[in-house]
Amino acid sequence: MADKFKTVSLDTMIDKHIGKRGTAKRDAFENELRIDLLGQAIKQARQERNLTQQQLGELVGVQKAQISKIENSVKNARFETILKVFEALGAKVSFNVELNNQKLAY
Repeated sequence: MADKFKTVSLDTMIDKHIGKRGTAKRDAFENELRIDLLGQAIKQARQERNLTQQQLGELVGVQKAQISKIENSVKNARFETILKVFEALGAKVSFNVELNNQKLAY
């Protein structure tokens, strides 16, 4: 029975079902994954500082519900609010911008 199952890497599965690196579908998938990781980073930083969503919201000047939305779906959050959240958490933020396959440093 063990012969029926084959172990494959996560990269192989992503290549097969999402697309190879460099394709538009794969790039969109990886960008969305990075955005989701941003929300997780915010949540982790908040928890490490022993702050509730309510407390972080008060530091930033937004409602608790907005913090919850940011932690769960950064896609719908204002960029300015995200920066305020990181500032309130004392986090260092850096961005990479790529234009025409060239990285622009900021």
